[in-house]
Amino acid sequence: MKIYIITGEKSGDQHAAQIVNQLKKKKNNLKIRVWGGDKLKAEGVTLVKHIDDISYMGFWEVFINLFRILNNIKFCKNDIIKFSPDIIILVDYPGFNLKIAEFAFKNNIKVYYYISPKLWAWKSGRINLIKKYVNRMFVIFPFEKEFYEKHSYKVEYYGNPIYDQIINGKFSLKLDNKKPVISLFPGSRKQEISKILPTMLSIINFYPQYHFVISATNSFSIDYYKKFTEGYNIDIIFDRPYDILSISQASLVTSGTATLETALMEIPQVVCYKTSLLSFLIAKYFIKIKYISLVNILLNKEVVDELIQLDFTSDNLKESLDKILDNKYSAELLLSYKKLKLLLQSDGVANKISSEILKSKTS
Repeated sequence: MKIYIITGEKSGDQHAAQIVNQLKKKKNNLKIRVWGGDKLKAEGVTLVKHIDDISYMGFWEVFINLFRILNNIKFCKNDIIKFSPDIIILVDYPGFNLKIAEFAFKNNIKVYYYISPKLWAWKSGRINLIKKYVNRMFVIFPFEKEFYEKHSYKVEYYGNPIYDQIINGKFSLKLDNKKPVISLFPGSRKQEISKILPTMLSIINFYPQYHFVISATNSFSIDYYKKFTEGYNIDIIFDRPYDILSISQASLVTSGTATLETALMEIPQVVCYKTSLLSFLIAKYFIKIKYISLVNILLNKEVVDELIQLDFTSDNLKESLDKILDNKYSAELLLSYKKLKLLLQSDGVANKISSEILKSKTS
């Protein structure tokens, strides 16, 4: 069986790698070709393109790299034809993947989609493309199933893969510094890190009783991070986010999957987000949801502070951090986190989806 997988960013790479791991346990003679990152590469698949070369954040960033993106789409289509897969697994990354879904449909290749585009936030019209070109959709949030049902499209929900990872994981980290830890998650893309990390670092000197740790990605070198951290007493630890969270008393987190991971690890957090002004203004016009963090979206109320764009300042960040370091406030926050856990509880998401993928050969 030949499988082609396309992811476009870190969390997608991680979730797809879990699927591949389960697929290989179930069947030996699989040929798997992927667009992904280090997690998928570690599973021994054939890596066509690395996500570091194809991931762009924000409307403006996408616009200025449009020629490169179009070339990647063309290259991908040609590569799919040469490989001739039995099935294509698309993971999130909708701007790219929905074009590939259409191409696959026209070439009679079965398409499964794992981790739905956020149609509930913006571009709901894409539902028509999904209904036409995607054979099966596997969603990871319960409200997404209800969303699709309203649009007369059946999807499958087996739970949330992040829940599985955290509940079943064993995490630990030892530091020489014995002070309580505040962790910084400045994102995984260069545009995020350059706009968010400096403001996160700016409040460190107000908290001499704490030790700060940056959760870094090995997409960038230690020297890249040190350009920002010069003059600060801080640890930089690569690709161990859950281990870092396991020793954190609080965390400053860039909006994205990490906000959900932090909540499921039951760590008080402040959500931060900043992009180029043009990208922000376009997003504000098109995106029609009250919150940007998955924690607040899932619980449908402001459980964690969101400091977005002009609100993301040193003063506001310090005020929000002081709040979550207060024991009374953090206790209330943890109660909300427990409700979130109940909402997302699951048992073997990757195992179940991999079984469905292997059935596709005969279905």
